[in-house]
Amino acid sequence: MIAYILRRLLLIPPTLFGILLLNFTIVQFAPGGPVEQMISRLQADSDGVAAAAPSDGNAGYRGAEGLDPKLVKEIEHQFGFDKPPLERFELMIGNYLRFDLGESYFRGERVASLIWRKLPTSFALAFSATLIAYLVSVPLGIAKAVRDGSRFDLITSLAIVFAYAVPGYLFAVLMIEFLAGGSYFQIFPLRGLMSNDWAMLPWWRKPLDLGWHLVLPVTALVAGSFARPTLLTKNAFIEEIGKQYVMTARAKGLTPNRVLYGHVFRNAILVVVVGFPSAFMRMLFVGALLIEIIFSLDGMGLLGFESVVTRDYPVVFGTLYVFTLLGLLVNILTDIATMAIDPRIDFAGRVA
Repeated sequence: MIAYILRRLLLIPPTLFGILLLNFTIVQFAPGGPVEQMISRLQADSDGVAAAAPSDGNAGYRGAEGLDPKLVKEIEHQFGFDKPPLERFELMIGNYLRFDLGESYFRGERVASLIWRKLPTSFALAFSATLIAYLVSVPLGIAKAVRDGSRFDLITSLAIVFAYAVPGYLFAVLMIEFLAGGSYFQIFPLRGLMSNDWAMLPWWRKPLDLGWHLVLPVTALVAGSFARPTLLTKNAFIEEIGKQYVMTARAKGLTPNRVLYGHVFRNAILVVVVGFPSAFMRMLFVGALLIEIIFSLDGMGLLGFESVVTRDYPVVFGTLYVFTLLGLLVNILTDIATMAIDPRIDFAGRVA
């Protein structure tokens, strides 16, 4: 097991390098980089100033003359684009090895500080949604497995397919329309994670206020995310129920609940439990993006979206680096937890 973990750890640097290299290469061909955006802003400002300036005998419209080439060189130097791409990539990798993620182009703040400040919001949203999804999915999946083929199984399957087919952001829009002051009721807050007077609230009301603001975003995330673990739970329990040891337990006269929760549960639940970390990471990286934008939640999803739009490359690559590293570490921890829960599973033997 130790050798397997060491091999997985040694694979992290080349995996990170490959992902960063691929994305860095793609970015080089993307139009409208930070230098172009800054030049466009300055040109727009100069055009406006030139158009508003009073004319005299010697002065005329100069907006179409463009920017001073020296100023353009200064902008390129400011963003580091005065160096060739290979040198910039080598510099970025060297900084990342020291966990120096650089400084945002347009926010005037270190990328590490930005991520550290916004990660708790995304973490709270993704963890709450994943936990609630599993609390709903596991009992529902067990009930579907026990009643396989019944009317209950059919109705819940239709509901699951419908929830899975409708995007989470559409649920969010519908809930805003009906429950957050759209056209009907003003029950839940529309945006943010806390009220304006949150600092003045007593300590026992602060978590309640936070939970109240999370109701709609978490519900929108849960609506489309409980289908996968529900079906996974159902299939795992159906597979275990059909095995020989279950028939033997029933032949001994054990009650159905004793067979289900005393024998089947501990074997079938393994595949569900080990899937929780990966489900959480999917929710953290992808699922919360549009939800954070819709509800104006100041988290990693909104930060990443704004950084891509403004071509804030240090933030883009910094978040990519952190997310990829976290994902690789979570995969290793999931394998370790799987082997700890069921020693019969040997990933090292499979790799060998």
